[in-house]
Amino acid sequence: MSRLYAATGEAIARLDETADGWDVRVSLDGSGAQCLAVDPADGDVVYAGLRAGGVRKTVDGGETWGELAVPHPEVFSLAVSAADGAVYAGTEPSMLFRSDDGGETWRELSAMRALPSQPTWSFPPRPWTSHVRWIAPSPHEAGRILVGIELGGLMVSIDGGETWHDHRPGAQPDVHSLAWHPSAEGRAYEAGGGGAAWTFDSGLSWEPADDGRDRDYTWSVAPDPEEPDCWFVSASTGPFAAHGGRDAQARIFRRLGREPWQPVTDELRAMPYALRFLDGRLLAGLSDGRILASGDRGDSWSELALRGERISRIGALVAAA
Repeated sequence: MSRLYAATGEAIARLDETADGWDVRVSLDGSGAQCLAVDPADGDVVYAGLRAGGVRKTVDGGETWGELAVPHPEVFSLAVSAADGAVYAGTEPSMLFRSDDGGETWRELSAMRALPSQPTWSFPPRPWTSHVRWIAPSPHEAGRILVGIELGGLMVSIDGGETWHDHRPGAQPDVHSLAWHPSAEGRAYEAGGGGAAWTFDSGLSWEPADDGRDRDYTWSVAPDPEEPDCWFVSASTGPFAAHGGRDAQARIFRRLGREPWQPVTDELRAMPYALRFLDGRLLAGLSDGRILASGDRGDSWSELALRGERISRIGALVAAA
């Protein structure tokens, strides 16, 4: 059976599929866990990033957690490379750290902060700072990394973060999420504050993809593993609706090749913060703790039956290896 992990903003939830639903167990409750990454080589190894407490690691599927000595405590993003096993942590203010020994030691990839655009990076709710919102190591090429700064740009490194290309042409500068296609080399996808984009050359140049949507504040992105030309984004009318906690005014959209986006949900009051494919199903983790699932590329949806401990919010959703 399948397994998922979710970050709720306060804890990490482990969800194990059974014959008639999903069993939920919560750990790190009250920790401020807001992001997570699963080791692609071992689904029991999970890293959790805390709002003000650095990084925790489990090697037993969340039964126990140990503290890792990341040099900065405010961790906003995590990733583990499927190509070489490197672990990356992004922080506020915008710094990027790398570990090549499973989180035992870390070093800052300081060349990112030397990019010419760095003085302009600014997160509107806290304009004196910015943060690394998303880290996407290529599953096909060790050392190639996409990094999204909120708000500052989409940066690319081809040597594990030693050197960087500044914000890429055609990409959204207000990066919310990034995804590589698991089998189509060169394909990656972006959801940002002003729209969506995709790349065919491993992130060096990007093509905007916005026609057909009636809202451009896109948040999560997920490509169909079986079809690189099919991908999905969640979108709201703006940041206040998306994150205000009342009515997200959100929808999930599907794009096929260069055809216009098509909505595949009615308007949702809860924000779909996390889109993820698992075993041929598209999952949408919502801000009210529910998970919607579609087995037919968004044509129909059902709600996963969650049992056990309650999940109040889903901010990130990752499948175990």
